[in-house]
Amino acid sequence: MSATVTATDTPLRLDEYLRDGFTVLRGALSRAEVDAINAEALRLCRLDFHHQVGDGTAPDGSAAPPAALSSATGDSDAEVLRRYLCVHFPHKLSGLMAEALRHPRIVDALTQIIGPDVKAMQSMLFLKAEGKPGQAWHQDELFIPTRDRSLTAAWIALDDARVDNGCLWALPGSHRPGVLYPEREHDDPNYDCTWEAYDFPYTQDDAVPLEVDAGDVVLFNGYLLHKSLPNTSTRMRRALVHHYMSAQSLLPWFHQPEVYMGKTDFRDVVQVAGTDPYAYRGYQEISVPQVRPDRQGGCKR
Repeated sequence: MSATVTATDTPLRLDEYLRDGFTVLRGALSRAEVDAINAEALRLCRLDFHHQVGDGTAPDGSAAPPAALSSATGDSDAEVLRRYLCVHFPHKLSGLMAEALRHPRIVDALTQIIGPDVKAMQSMLFLKAEGKPGQAWHQDELFIPTRDRSLTAAWIALDDARVDNGCLWALPGSHRPGVLYPEREHDDPNYDCTWEAYDFPYTQDDAVPLEVDAGDVVLFNGYLLHKSLPNTSTRMRRALVHHYMSAQSLLPWFHQPEVYMGKTDFRDVVQVAGTDPYAYRGYQEISVPQVRPDRQGGCKR
């Protein structure tokens, strides 16, 4: 079974998105834009920005500052990239990454899916080298609760993503019930340390691989069940992933003491379209760039 996407640079297929929970913007980014982001990602991994990433924990789980990892100047680009599986919030480390949050082709599609007022709350840079694990079945809404079901991911392919190098897989239509399925820890070496969803009414036979080319953007709903498998090829599978929602809705991402849940609102956001009705609340720097652990260094909880 294959995903029902059309390999042409066409306007957003909103009907497809509403039916399946995902669609693909083919050729949304140019080759030059992809190359620039990949070059920036390499510089970030070499720590040219001189920023502290997370709590100073190295990608292998050891307690060493990231700067120590780039001390061997003779390391090849491939060796540098292999150290990382995923960097969270790269838009806080790089102006170019921050610009990517507002890419006009993506924002135009988001305003059709979400509405005129759109904010972003997260970015993730996946650097999936040969042998790196995938991520088990999950729903993004579990981690980022939007209340109005407006959560939308933009998965920007920075390499051609195929089954062998760990492309996305999705369960079409799994977003429609609006149900968050149970989740549990697992010890499957095919996946990273993120919990897996289970006990849902779909099987692997229902899943489709979302094979895309560099520059394509997969847009998908926060309730969509999706996963990826390990990179078993000799090629990279890099991706820059952003999460967006309606700015007309509050974001109760983390509990705020002495604040009613109905008014809890995560204010470390970036407005990408329209206006922010809650701008009067101000903005607060909360999230810190960090490295996601993979099983090579053990899973931290």
